[in-house]
Amino acid sequence: MRDELRRVEIPGEADAFERGWPVLEAAFAARQPAPRPSHWPRAAAVALAVAAVLGAAFTSPGQAVLDEIREVVGVERAEQALFALPAPGKLLVASDSGVWVVQEDGSRRRLGDYREASWSPFGRFVVAARANELAALELDGDVRWSLAREGVNSPRWTGTETDTRIAYVDSTGLRVVAGDGTGDRLLVRGFHGAIAWRPGDGFELAVANGREVRLLDTTGGKTLWRRARGGTIPTEMTWSSDGRRLLVAGGRSVVVFDARGAVPYELGPGAAPVTSAALAPHGRSLVFAQEVDRRTQLWVVPRIRPDAGAARRLFSGSGRFEQVAWSPDGSWVIVAWGAADQWVFVHANGAGIRAVSNISRQFRSQEFPQVEGWCCP
Repeated sequence: MRDELRRVEIPGEADAFERGWPVLEAAFAARQPAPRPSHWPRAAAVALAVAAVLGAAFTSPGQAVLDEIREVVGVERAEQALFALPAPGKLLVASDSGVWVVQEDGSRRRLGDYREASWSPFGRFVVAARANELAALELDGDVRWSLAREGVNSPRWTGTETDTRIAYVDSTGLRVVAGDGTGDRLLVRGFHGAIAWRPGDGFELAVANGREVRLLDTTGGKTLWRRARGGTIPTEMTWSSDGRRLLVAGGRSVVVFDARGAVPYELGPGAAPVTSAALAPHGRSLVFAQEVDRRTQLWVVPRIRPDAGAARRLFSGSGRFEQVAWSPDGSWVIVAWGAADQWVFVHANGAGIRAVSNISRQFRSQEFPQVEGWCCP
């Protein structure tokens, strides 16, 4: 059957080929050398480039060619479902269908129709947000409490075994509420940006916009330090688990601050676009992803110091890596690869790799799901 279908002449196929060939010749003549992924042979890369240009000249048959190309992007021999995580802990995932918890054995539970979420300090609860609601959830999806607020986003939870706080942003600005849902108050009016609690019992909150980064004492209302920055609102801002280092990343820069606001590491601002970055739990290492010529490369800085040349490439692939995150023990990095519909788990020392396909389908999502955190073994 397959051979017979291949012999069928598609109406207009020859004319489309003739239209497409000059485009291919012009593209080949104007090409610029670009690094190739180590896992793709030269012949496969050329074949895909030819198929992409010629496929664009077709209508229905061309779409089929492009679909085949999308299937090729990604790690070959990937698992077809997530059977288990490669390291202890559990994932928090947000998709079109809601927020999910993924256990170490790969089992999944949907917590409800929320669009973003984050872990409580010890991974026992989840704070979740949707358009006009902030909610604290049990891991089975039961709602402990909720607040009606307009335009809720960026919920973050911190604290100790006996005293916790949740920071979030709504239409009025930056707000803070106790972990039991009481004492909700406005902290910074009109604020819209990135926020990250410093781990510990001091309730210190890092906040950043396109102009500056500040560390706030939310109890006393003081600014502990302030550092200027340029560009857009950071896409990533996280602390190490010991509270000694703060990562601020976005645009074309990655900056690591210490607890006093000094900078032990900086990449940029002239670097290639940074799609995601993450600080290792112990704070001594970081990973970041950069997109160059429609390819993304994952880099690791094994030891943070004032030397941007210390980064080592771990992994690369076509398209964009949406997110990166560390396992709680700092041994693995998860790479969310939307173009391939895959999660790729890369060992932090480069010694191993695992890939899982069909991520969108597993979380009932049209858009590629977002990893909201890997927490708490």
